[in-house]
Amino acid sequence: MMKARTALLPVLATGALIFASASFAQDNTGQTPPPAQDTMQQAPAPAQTAAPAQTAAPAQTAAPAQTAAPAQTPPPDVTVRSVPPAAPQVGSPPPFSQLSGGKKWITEEQAAAYPPLANDFLNASHHGTHVSKAQYEAWVKQAQ
Repeated sequence: MMKARTALLPVLATGALIFASASFAQDNTGQTPPPAQDTMQQAPAPAQTAAPAQTAAPAQTAAPAQTAAPAQTPPPDVTVRSVPPAAPQVGSPPPFSQLSGGKKWITEEQAAAYPPLANDFLNASHHGTHVSKAQYEAWVKQAQ
């Protein structure tokens, strides 16, 4: 038989986890608000110099000098202009017989002689290992 405290323990643990997660979600003590944006620039305060120490009172020291706050400068305007490089000029595709070496198809190694075909070999061969004459002619029509 189950004791009452055995059933109560999981309920209390679940409640404590829910409460802890809710309190962590609402905790914002580690976050600082963003600084306010001033639209008007303020001139920095002039630096004050220390008063000269008197010789009659050696126990008194001069007040420390206050430094001026650094002037805030606006961020520089940055313009980025990006232009893609010009497309390489490729001549007209060679005839099928020149690439195939007189065979019925073009292999991937033979296609390397014409870089656009080598680059698009999987598409031209329909994910095969070679390109037939019909596939090459269809690819040439599509490429133009």
